[in-house]
Amino acid sequence: MADNSTLVSETGRSLLADSSVLDSKIIETSKDNVCPGSGLDVEEEMPQIETRVVLVREAGKHEELLKALEEIKVPYIKTDTIEELGDSDSPEFETIFVVSDFQDSVFNNLCKADCRVIGPPVVLHCAQKGEPLPFSCRPLYCASMLNLVLCFTGFRKKDELVKLVTLVHHMGGIIRRDFSSKVTHLVANSTHGDKFRVAVSLGTPIVKAEWIYKAWEKRNETDFCAADDDFRNQFKVPPFQDCTLSFLGFSDDEKANMEEMTEMQGGHYLPVGDERCTHLVVEESTVKDLPFEPLKKLYVVKQEWFWGSIQMDARAGESMYLFEKSESPGLKKSVSLLSLSTPNSNRKRRRLKETLAQLTRETDMSPFPPRKRPSAEHSLSIGSLLDISNTPESSTTNGETPKSCARPSKNSTPLPLKQSARWQVAKELYQTESNYVDILTTIIQLFQVPLEKEGQLGGPILAQEEIKTIFGSIPDILDVHTKIKEDLEDLMMNWTESKSIGDIILKYSKDLLKTYPPFVNFFEMSKETITRCEKQKPRFHAFLKINQAKPECGRQSLAELLIRPVQRLPSVALLLNDIKKHTAEENPDKTTLERAIESLKEVMTHINEDKRKTEAQRQFFDVVYEVDGCPANLLSSHRSLVKRLETVALGDDLCDRGEQVTLFLFNDCLEIARKRHKVIGAFKSPHGHTRPPASLKHVVLMPLSQIKKVLDIRETEDCHKAFALVVRPPTELNNKLLSFQMTTEEPPKEEWLKMLCRHVANTICKADAENLIYTADPESVEVNTKDMDSTLSRASRAIKKTSKKVTRAFSFSKTPKRALRRALMSHSATEGRSPSSANESYIGSRLTSTSSLAGVPSPSLVSLPSIFEKRSHTLSRSTTHLI
Repeated sequence: MADNSTLVSETGRSLLADSSVLDSKIIETSKDNVCPGSGLDVEEEMPQIETRVVLVREAGKHEELLKALEEIKVPYIKTDTIEELGDSDSPEFETIFVVSDFQDSVFNNLCKADCRVIGPPVVLHCAQKGEPLPFSCRPLYCASMLNLVLCFTGFRKKDELVKLVTLVHHMGGIIRRDFSSKVTHLVANSTHGDKFRVAVSLGTPIVKAEWIYKAWEKRNETDFCAADDDFRNQFKVPPFQDCTLSFLGFSDDEKANMEEMTEMQGGHYLPVGDERCTHLVVEESTVKDLPFEPLKKLYVVKQEWFWGSIQMDARAGESMYLFEKSESPGLKKSVSLLSLSTPNSNRKRRRLKETLAQLTRETDMSPFPPRKRPSAEHSLSIGSLLDISNTPESSTTNGETPKSCARPSKNSTPLPLKQSARWQVAKELYQTESNYVDILTTIIQLFQVPLEKEGQLGGPILAQEEIKTIFGSIPDILDVHTKIKEDLEDLMMNWTESKSIGDIILKYSKDLLKTYPPFVNFFEMSKETITRCEKQKPRFHAFLKINQAKPECGRQSLAELLIRPVQRLPSVALLLNDIKKHTAEENPDKTTLERAIESLKEVMTHINEDKRKTEAQRQFFDVVYEVDGCPANLLSSHRSLVKRLETVALGDDLCDRGEQVTLFLFNDCLEIARKRHKVIGAFKSPHGHTRPPASLKHVVLMPLSQIKKVLDIRETEDCHKAFALVVRPPTELNNKLLSFQMTTEEPPKEEWLKMLCRHVANTICKADAENLIYTADPESVEVNTKDMDSTLSRASRAIKKTSKKVTRAFSFSKTPKRALRRALMSHSATEGRSPSSANESYIGSRLTSTSSLAGVPSPSLVSLPSIFEKRSHTLSRSTTHLI
């Protein structure tokens, strides 16, 4: 098959499109393979003649279309048949036909006659933009693909390609046969071929043919654009389309995760060895050789290809990730050199001894001889990037000395073979500081910088707000510790016992106080963001998999690396204490070290206090988001959340008896909320974070000063874990009794009541908090918890709620009072009575009904005579009825 073919549509025009599956060569051409005038941006010099619009059939009945033509001041005529117009090629005017259906016979006849044909959306688009009608040699129905340049690859069926190209032209798009930088979209039917590879490398959007069909379905929407990201992303070609993968060398959990990701990204998976597989993904660290001889058509790739394809949201090129056997000629040579059983073993043994002696001499030239302290042995080597291992093997493997350590100082002098204990600990401080700076550099260079990079293939992996939440003030912390490391390095290269280490820490204590709290306070949020994004965003999950597998990370995850700043300051404080122990009393640095340690303690204390305040603020906002209708005045700088308690209401005052109630105890108020019966939809923030819907409904926000007494109700067979509050609202003359039953084991009831009374006493400025607690019998306050969890009780509560809804629906109280009075007055007038007498009669009947209802006792509002052991007090019965 030819690489590119010229297709002829039913209208007789040539359509240039790619019909090959595997393109042999991509060249940049300056000549556009497209019919002149196919785009809306082509301008031709035309004689100044009048334009006439002919509305054919249904187009003439389009009221909005007629208005649009009047706005752009173009004359028009209506017709049902083309024959009525006669010859449309008149030199006096240019005729443009507006046709609503590009499939009927009238449209085909106009195309054969080379007439200018447009659709109603084009006229509406021009009127909206204030532009003249476009000139196009092809029929143009709408402008949804205006200025888009498309290229096709992987299509074998000529009829399908003709249809797609025709639709693109109808929507104002341009077709190119050869792929170039001018192409805005690649329509692919296969992930093979050079065009696909170049599109991936250039970041050109790659879409399915369905994108064109769906765009054509929206052709009558004037404001629709096919290039819109949200619309286009629905039809992007997934990374593993046309791929069947198998996995070798992975654990069961990893394999299951990768198989799930494969299906999510449009691919399939089969067991290892199946001939239908197109790719074998190998874990190179565990697999040294393949268990079978792979077929020529099978790509054997490293796992980096798998995660890289997901990260860039397109199938990566396999040539860069091919799996190779670990045994190499260099390795064979090294093995043969170490083998001493050959005839030339003496010569090889001599060569090996010379090599070892040379390595020993190079080690002795290091400015830092081996340490002698047992506590620090094998802990951290100068050359290790991350202090993740205590084994000597890790030190020798990554034993390259950083350039900063190897740089000689101008004033350096030869160091004696044996140094003091103070020098040994100071060297450890420098080594750990150097490792810490390398870790922070790795976090920024390996993770933060790539995520913030503009022009990422497949678009940004994370939003800027998420990146800021994850990394926080890491760059600022790195700047401070880089300076500390340089000062420590200079001190070690010019070491004397009188050198002051404490001055270096004191010099940067203010910078540490400024940079650490923002990161430490939001470290938990940073970890939560990483976990959430890794679950919800496959590209970020792939990004972490690729970078965390690199040797710079030392087999540690991003979250594990980010915990290092949290641990660093306590570690420095311990090392400074160790240095102080080995510092002589007459050394001036002794006092300086004490001040440095105190300054670090102040920084850590400030961080802890700041973190406590931050956590309190987070708890505040959690309450606000969880409670629907929460009062705005709950938020206050002096207010803090003390405890949350889950209870069940035992009375009918605040809500129905048996309903779940949550008490939020603050230092000066009590927020009471009930469980919502209907949960509203989730709240979505502008940054795309979905917050769970509010599960509670606000009932009342009660200042603690309104609580007059706290009743500890005795435990009986019919009453468990119950307590009550005697409160007096400012609008009431009498006290109210609010009773609850605790539904959780923690905190214990006694502890909760003491905590509540202590904050009540603090609010009303009383020292005797225990005097607020009174013990009461369940019978005296008419409290019973026996039937709270029974099926009958739940059924009765449901019936009660239903009856309330029915009563509310048929209640006459919804009738406006004025209308009711007017009806009564008119009724009394017909009977010869005065309006005043009728009104008095109406009011009297209302009062009678109210008094009769007032006689019904309420179980939650009862008189409390002689129920306290410490003092006698009578609470009058208070009942409020709303009719």
